[in-house]
Amino acid sequence: MMEGINELYEKLARLEKENAALKLRNDELADFFENASIPLHWVDGEGIIIWANQAELDVLGYTKEEYVGLPISNFHADPETIQDILTRLSNNETLHNYSARLKCKDGSIRHVLISSNVLRTDGKFVHTRCFTKDVTSIVEEEKRRNSLLLQLEESEARLRMAITSTNLGTWDWDTQTANIYLSAEGKRICGFPSEEPVSFEKLSDLIHPDDRQQVDQEVKRSTESGIDGLYDIIFRIHRFDDHRLCWVRVQGAVYLDAKKDSTRFTGTMLDITDIKQAEEKSAQLAAIIRTSNDAIISITLDGIVTSWNASAQRMFGYTAKEMVCQTILKIVPEDRQDEEAHILSRLRSGLEVEHFDTKRLTKKGNLLDVSLTLSPIKDAGGNIIGISKITRDITGKKQEERRKNDFVAMASHELKTPLTAITGFAQILMNHSKKAGDDFSWRVMSRIEAQAKKMGSMIQGFLSLARIEGGKIELRKEVFELDALVSEIVDDAKLLGTKHFFK
Repeated sequence: MMEGINELYEKLARLEKENAALKLRNDELADFFENASIPLHWVDGEGIIIWANQAELDVLGYTKEEYVGLPISNFHADPETIQDILTRLSNNETLHNYSARLKCKDGSIRHVLISSNVLRTDGKFVHTRCFTKDVTSIVEEEKRRNSLLLQLEESEARLRMAITSTNLGTWDWDTQTANIYLSAEGKRICGFPSEEPVSFEKLSDLIHPDDRQQVDQEVKRSTESGIDGLYDIIFRIHRFDDHRLCWVRVQGAVYLDAKKDSTRFTGTMLDITDIKQAEEKSAQLAAIIRTSNDAIISITLDGIVTSWNASAQRMFGYTAKEMVCQTILKIVPEDRQDEEAHILSRLRSGLEVEHFDTKRLTKKGNLLDVSLTLSPIKDAGGNIIGISKITRDITGKKQEERRKNDFVAMASHELKTPLTAITGFAQILMNHSKKAGDDFSWRVMSRIEAQAKKMGSMIQGFLSLARIEGGKIELRKEVFELDALVSEIVDDAKLLGTKHFFK
């Protein structure tokens, strides 16, 4: 009997030991779930949270009282998401890394992946077993990466648009492999067909012989600095296709390896032939303006001086510093201020102003006779933005005209005086011949009188001061009888040639 009791004690001790071990195991397991670093929670069949570990509460920022016992849907940012999760779990599905968004106590959103299945007893829904993985940092990093990629794509698109709109060609030369890339626009600038393979030697052969040394020196300078260098070179090339001379600007960077040897050249190429030609034309125009004997002045549509050449300074006495940004009325006499306003008004309206003579005022207060030629200054769109005035001093010319007019007046008077006397004497002789019955003398005297009157009329017509001042002689047309003219000519001929017979 004692043996049975001992066996019972031993069995009881063993059970107590196993129970203690089981309790310890249970406590460790409870601690494992309660204090695990992975958020965990249970949800019953009604969608109510019945348990959550500390990691779950810490992620969302709630206390146990604020979280456990409430519907799980309260904490999901997307109602349709939690509804789908609960439906699938009710259908005994197992979820792996189901993406969801949870609402934190501070109003922020946590991106999570939920893995879950259902504990069932006798086929009944007891609670879910949900593991929540916080992937907010991963999602935000992905968003940031996608945003950067989008910005990069947009930047590349803008760069391509900018390159296209500016007619820039791009190129990239790997000195290690000798491979060279030349964009379609670069090929167009150099005159290469689109399908033509391009090598560094082919590009080098295009450089104008007189510019080759300059290009070599600039490339050498950019590679001798010991660091990645920049270059900016303007030179001439002969196009590959038609050998036409063009100006190009090549800009870019040189990349060096650890041994300071160049490994790569990248850059852009721009055809600046039009710019160079425009610069040459501008230089020519500047030289013409600078050396012209005429004053060449530019003004705005409001009459403000924007340029004033050396001849303008000599003519009016004002320096460019004294006139630029000043009103042009500074050299316009007071009695001609309205004239200038009328000119500006017409040009602002797009109307033409013909060349005309006027007067202008010098710095010393002297009046000059000038000839003005006005031309509108237009921008690239054809809009008038200013006025160019070419002013020629015609004071000497006006003085010469006045002397000429004085001479003409005097000559006219001196010629008319004897003609008047001739006409008077002819009329006296006509009366005398008529009384004496001398028909021949009377006819001769009448012809003398008629021709003298014609001479007076011609002098009046050709030497008229008003007509000469106007710069033209008017042709006055009159209707006359041809028979009378012929008869007059015949009568004159009979008087002068008595040996001839006229029918």
